[in-house]
Amino acid sequence: MRRYFLELAYNGLKYHGWQIQPNALSVQEVLNDALHKALRKQINVVGCGRTDTGVHASYFVAHFDIDEPIDTERLVFKMNRIIGNDIVVYSAQEVDGELHSRFSAISRTYYYYLKSVKSPFMKDFSYRPFYDFDIDNMNEAAKALFDYKDFTSFSKLHTDTKTNNCQILKAQWIKQDNGAVFVIKADRFLRNMVRAIVGTLLEVGRGKINIDQFRQIIEDKNRGAAGTSVPGQALFLVDVEYPTELFTPMVTSKAPFTL
Repeated sequence: MRRYFLELAYNGLKYHGWQIQPNALSVQEVLNDALHKALRKQINVVGCGRTDTGVHASYFVAHFDIDEPIDTERLVFKMNRIIGNDIVVYSAQEVDGELHSRFSAISRTYYYYLKSVKSPFMKDFSYRPFYDFDIDNMNEAAKALFDYKDFTSFSKLHTDTKTNNCQILKAQWIKQDNGAVFVIKADRFLRNMVRAIVGTLLEVGRGKINIDQFRQIIEDKNRGAAGTSVPGQALFLVDVEYPTELFTPMVTSKAPFTL
């Protein structure tokens, strides 16, 4: 049996997330169908994680197994002919059979885009709060994330995860023209975690809570204490990292755009 990694990106607006759903269209379903048509075999592709409904990925990694060698360049060409314009497959490469797109990943990075002015052209890829927010205060609060491991307060309730512990590797708001982008990197993320963190940091930014209260929300380990999750269309998975000795990405430019 041979294992292949796919590097891809997708616009998540019309999809109910990555994972196959019983009565809704998902990215995984579309890729499975494209692989079946391209390879004439039933294929179940495994993703590096789950993105929620409407969330995008400017960089995503998935793997599949097949019992024969394949022409990777031809596969990429055929898949991009089959799938629609909201998904692109950048590369396919054979990897060691022990390498897993989800469990072998050592970090993931997300961007969340805020707009401070109304834009009909960015509405599908950013969020505009209808209030002023202080980026400097939000950055000070974001520093607190490095002091904790248990992020139950920012997790969707009743998930099947065994632990809510994550190691935050980067958390920073970067000012941009007419907005800002929140960059967060961790070894793993919980369901809904980034959107809940952003929603709670916006409570700091608008002056509804202070930094000490932000810390207390984390320590309470209570989702009800945190802020409302922000909309999904402004969230992008932008990078997934693996041990360099096991996998060398062919894609080098991964950020979707700048505001």
